[in-house]
Formats: sequence, C-alpha cells, structure tokens
Amino acid sequence: MTQHFVSTLFAIRSYFTWLPAPVVSVLMLALIGVLAFYCGNLVTKQLLRIPGSRKAALIRRIVSSLRRPTRLMVALLAMLSALPAATGFTATQEGDLQLFFLFLLILTFGFSAIMVFRIMTEVYLNRLAAREETDDIMIRSHQTQIRVLRRLTEILVGIVTVASALMLFPSVKQYGLSLFASAGAASLIVGLSARGLLTNLIAGVQIALTQPIRMEDLIIINGDWCWVEEINATYVVLRVWDWRRHIVPISYFLENQFENWTHNSAAIIGVVFLWVDYQAPMDRIREMLNEIVRGCPLWDGRVFDVQVADCNAHVMSIRIIASARTALQSWDLRCDIREKIIARIRDECPEALPRSRFSMMPPQMPSQNGGLDPWNMMAPPIGRPPPGSYTGPGMGAGGGPEMGSGPGGSSMSSG
Repeated sequence: MTQHFVSTLFAIRSYFTWLPAPVVSVLMLALIGVLAFYCGNLVTKQLLRIPGSRKAALIRRIVSSLRRPTRLMVALLAMLSALPAATGFTATQEGDLQLFFLFLLILTFGFSAIMVFRIMTEVYLNRLAAREETDDIMIRSHQTQIRVLRRLTEILVGIVTVASALMLFPSVKQYGLSLFASAGAASLIVGLSARGLLTNLIAGVQIALTQPIRMEDLIIINGDWCWVEEINATYVVLRVWDWRRHIVPISYFLENQFENWTHNSAAIIGVVFLWVDYQAPMDRIREMLNEIVRGCPLWDGRVFDVQVADCNAHVMSIRIIASARTALQSWDLRCDIREKIIARIRDECPEALPRSRFSMMPPQMPSQNGGLDPWNMMAPPIGRPPPGSYTGPGMGAGGGPEMGSGPGGSSMSSG
C-alpha cells in the first residue's frame, strides 16, 4: 500500500516538472499533511457519533480528548510515507526531515498514551463512586492507589517517551550509551542528583500499597486540621480547614508521626468539658444533657456519657462524650452541646455556675480587760499576750517600774 501511495505521488509530481524540485517537494509534503489532518478530523467526528452505550461513551470520551493528537499523528504518518517521493531534497535533508517527523510522532504517541490511561482511571473511579453500596473507605483506598500509580505511570511513560525520541539523534544516542557504559563517577553523580526524586517516588509506591493516608483523609499535622486533597508522585497537597494549603513531600508520611482521624472510620467521639460549682445538681444536669444530645441530629446514636472527671478547691469538671459520623459533625455537635447546656444551667440551675467564696470575719472587739478578745482574731500570736494588754514598763510614784499599766493610765495591780 505504501509503494502504491508513493508511485501515485511520483505520477502526480510529473505534472509539475516546470517547478523547481525543492519547491515541489515542500508543497507536496505540506499538501499531504493538510489533507491528512482534515481526514483525521473527519474520522474523529464519525467516532464521536457512535450511539450511546457504556463502551461507546468511553470511546467518545477518549476520541474527544485525543482529537488534536490523533489529527497530528495522521498528518505525520502521511508525510513520513510521502517523504520518499520528495526527491527535491538531498539525502541529508531527507534524513533530517525523517528524524524530525519521527521525533514529533513519538512525543505525540506518548502524550496520547498518558491521556488514554488517565481517562480510563477517571472513568473507573467515577463508576466506583456511583455505587451506593460501596464503602467510603474502599472508595478512598482505590482513589489513593490509582492516583499514585497513575502519577508514577505518567512519569515513567514520559521518561521513556522523551528518551526514545532523543535516541533517534546519533549524538544523543552515543552520549547515552557512553553514560550507561561507564559505571563510575558519572553514574554516581546522576544517582546522587536524583536521590530526592527517587526517594519520593519509592515513598509514593509504599503509600499506594500500605496507605497510611488516603484521599480526603482527615489528618492532624503541625497542629492543623487538614484534608488530603491531592496525592502526587512526589508531594501531597493538604487542605486546611481555613482553605490554606500545605505542600508536603510524600516521604514525610513515612518518616514522621502524624494523626489520621479517618484511617479506619470517619466516626469520632467528641469531648466537652464543663466546670460547675459543688452545689450543682448532677442528676438534673445529666437529664438536661441527655435531652440536648438525643435531640441533636448530629449525634449518631452510638456513644454518650456524662461523668465528673476532676475537681479542685473551687469547681468540679464534668466530661461529656458524644459520637458523630465525621470529625466536622463532631465539632458542630460539641459546640451545640456547649451552647445549649450553658444556657439551660444559667436559666434553670444558676446555683451550678462557678463562683468564688470568701470567708467574712467579724470586726475585732475590745475585751473586758481593756485588750482585744483573742477569739475574734484569725491567728493570735502564740506565747504572747494579746495586743493592748501590755504597754511596756512605766515609772511609778516611788521611781520604780509599774507593770501592767492600762491604756488609760489605770493600774492593773490591786491595792
């Protein structure tokens, strides 16, 4: 068929002998490329009109995504087939054109292969997510495995495609062979320079197999609530609750400790602490909490309990636990419980609110003997008389000391 095509081109070319041979060759290749391009366009349009079934829908989606690469490959193949009939070029020029067409053809084919693989994986994930009976953890497990393996496959196919295209050129081919042949310093330098990339690629394979994290897992990293938004071949994108993004190397999750709140199940138990006074009626508070939790649609009906968990000199701590289907619902449930129980305690049990106590001591009253009553003192001095009962030594009429003079100058002694 190729020989017939080339002979037909020679016959057509004989009608244009009055033009220079290089001009005829360039015009012929350009015309053949344009015609092949439009023929490819017609073929893709016909494929898009296939009536709808599941397989036909997949074919239509693939053809729709590969419309431009398909037309380019058809044009390149047509020009490669017509190149022997372009006698207006020298042998060197013809060889260079052939290498150029093959180079573009290999790159286009590799890109098309990556697109087909990506579309097929997306179709599989969409069908899996459409099944109502499928467990959420299984969906996220498949999403993680397929996304990581797809990234690795795309990288490998891209490397093989570029390497195959470059190996068409003799100079690049010779350099590559010499590099692989010398297992010395050059290979060592290349290995060391690609160490980080290889580490993350291997870590990606480990995560795809062991799955310490999955797509849309809720993890705690650096004190932030984060959802796994993307798992790429070398890094992971984490979405924080306030819409920030953490970009983390994928090897981090194999070398560091972190919390995964949805590893086995998305359900979680939320904890609320409440500090109340010692006069708080615990039975009444339990009844109020029971009404609040059971009336809240965020509670999943599995776990609920109220306990006095701690106390100190002023208040006691009540711990309320309640389970929810997801961490976000658990957060909203805890906020709802906290708001409603505070309002009900304020309105129905104000004696349960924490308060500060002070001991009010009566004022100090003078005693009958002219001093102060030691019973009215908070801490009377040990081994000493009460203040005012002894004013120090005084001088009597005879010049001697007078002991025990009262505050008014009256003597405490008899006679």
